This record gives sequence, C-alpha cells and structure tokens, in this order.
Amino acid sequence: MRDDKIAAYKMRVAGHSYNEINATLGIPKSTLNAWFRDVVLSDRARTRLSKRVRLGVLNGLVKRNKMQTHLASQRAQETQKQSKSRVPKLTKKDLLVIGAVLYWAEGYKRLRVQDGKERTAHTISFVNTDPDMMKIFVSFLIVIMNIVSNDIRVTMRLYKHINEQKALSYWIAATGLPRESFRKTTYLVSGASKSRKPYNRLPYGTLQIEVQRTNKFHELMGLIQGVKEQNLVLL
Repeated sequence: MRDDKIAAYKMRVAGHSYNEINATLGIPKSTLNAWFRDVVLSDRARTRLSKRVRLGVLNGLVKRNKMQTHLASQRAQETQKQSKSRVPKLTKKDLLVIGAVLYWAEGYKRLRVQDGKERTAHTISFVNTDPDMMKIFVSFLIVIMNIVSNDIRVTMRLYKHINEQKALSYWIAATGLPRESFRKTTYLVSGASKSRKPYNRLPYGTLQIEVQRTNKFHELMGLIQGVKEQNLVLL
C-alpha cells in the first residue's frame, strides 16, 4: 500500500475529516472518498468527526455574520457620505433658522411666573451634551443674536466621577468660549450608582448655556414663531 495512503488511512480511522487530511497530506478529497468510502469508523472517530462538523458550521456562521456586519457598515458609511454631500454650504440665514429650531427643540421657553404673575425678566437657557450642537448654538448667539461672548454664561453639570479640569478643557474647546464664561460647576447624583444606566454614558457631563437678557429671550421667541408660521412648500 502507498505510504501516503497508509498515512491517510491512519488519520481517517482516528476521526479526521477529508479536509484535514487534504490540508496535511495534500491528497485530493475525491481520492480520499474513493479510498475510504467503505471504511467503518469507530464510535470515537465518528464523535470526533461530528464535533468537527458542528465546529465548522459554527465557524461558518460566525464568519458569515462578521462579513454581513462588515458589509452593513460599508453600506451605512456610503449612505452617510452621500447624504452629507446633499447639504449645501450654510449661510447666515441658514444659521438663523438652525439656531431658532435648536432652541425650539431643546431650549427653555416657558415664561417665568411668580405669585401667579409673569415675571419681566427672562433668560435664554439651552442644555445639551452634544459638543457640535453647543458650538452651533454659541455661533448662533454671537453671529445672529449679536450677543457678545462676555454675556454668555456656561455651567457644567457633572457627576462625581468626572474630572472637572478635563471636562472644562473639553467644553472650552467645543464652544470656543473663554474660561471666564464658565461658572461654578454643578454636581449631580449619578444614575449609574443606582445601576440605571452605564457609568460612562456622559463622560463630560451636560452643558448649560445661559444669556440673562430679556430682550434677547423675546427676540429668540419671535424667531421661533416665525419658523412655526412658515408655509412650507414641498417641491
């Protein structure tokens, strides 16, 4: 008997698959099938082969899932790239609408009432965790609302585990506002300590931007009303 056939036979009766034998000895699987189609395997060899088959199926599923995840990620990136290209270069008029809509969605709009009467002093107050959103809103205040940076007050709302200096550097870079604009930090009770949400969900906390100018508050309310009353024409 050929030496390679003897070696292949030993591997086969030990429970090795044709793929394994082919990878080790280089013998085509069609030849192996012709040689060993009538070989009766022991229970131990059949058990090993069954485990190899199950493992192969599992590895195939994992590989397939990874490929599907990779393709889905590529499709998502391409979709985002195409959508990004649809946004034209923004003008000051665009910034006016963007800022008004941001405040409409996220800003404090309710008129302050004390003892059943509306107060005469109102404050622009905008709170969020998104640095890009905060940067756009600061630009809106300065460029569109003509508010000088010295009139903008910023408060960081942090949890105890957050490093205050790192958060401060982060928000200064994000907003472009000077250190002098930041007031005393407010510390909150972390929901993570009560197992309600991930501990690092807000690594830099939340930022509150305020402008204590009643006339600017009403000016902003007027911009929002103007957006509300637009008769949008769908082309």
